Amino acid sequence: MALDYSDYEHILFEMREPNILWITLNRPDVLNAANRKMHTELIELWETIDADPEVNVAVITGAGKGFSAGGDLNWVDSMAGDYDEIIHTLNEARALVYNQINCDTPIISAINGPAVGAGLVVALLADISIAAENARLADGHVRMGVAAGDHAAIVWPLLVGMAKSKYYLMTSDFVSGTEAERIGLVSLCVPSDDLHAKAMKVATDLATGPRHAIKFTKRALNQWLLQAGPIFDHSLALEMLGFFSPDMPVATDSIRKKKRPIYPTSQKKTLF
Repeated sequence: MALDYSDYEHILFEMREPNILWITLNRPDVLNAANRKMHTELIELWETIDADPEVNVAVITGAGKGFSAGGDLNWVDSMAGDYDEIIHTLNEARALVYNQINCDTPIISAINGPAVGAGLVVALLADISIAAENARLADGHVRMGVAAGDHAAIVWPLLVGMAKSKYYLMTSDFVSGTEAERIGLVSLCVPSDDLHAKAMKVATDLATGPRHAIKFTKRALNQWLLQAGPIFDHSLALEMLGFFSPDMPVATDSIRKKKRPIYPTSQKKTLF
């Protein structure tokens, strides 16, 4: 059974006319980084929306200066080497992607700053992604010492091609909102001051359009993503292996200290 909107601790909801649900990730003091509770809420979110007959379109953005900084480092550290917690996270990460893909309600992301990790999953799996010019997008998995799982293998090659995917996913380099639009990673890029107005305009166009035709178009197009499901599941399993790697604690420590890490696995020869 879907959660009620009042059950959510770190996500705010506002119903706007005409039948547009405005959703705000709400941990602004940490750039909306996802702790364990918020990660679970992001999974439940899409079933809650789909169960609401009053919602024609959902728009999701972040409170404050960013969309989402990804996983909260304290939560990430707590998972390292903990088999049960890693299995729990694997199942949740899988549900996060599939629940959003299978949500029939059209989703628009208004990317208002940094979008990394779980936040980037939500931003790029939206049906229409609108980035502010000052947005900064990155898949930081490799920088964290784990494989690029989550959404990366399922959607990046479809959006930007294999060459760009390998570059950005293997380097964890950032992409500006402007560059993200140029390479096809997001649908649109607009000046920061125009972001919410543009998202509302697009949402209004969808909310007042033929509801079933729009939903069924989304459902058909998302078959491309679902065809890549085995690739996604494989990447997710490889990502979870990284939580047993000596690289991951070094990576989280370096992020806190804002310095480049020396990864232990880069200092020795391996058999693979």
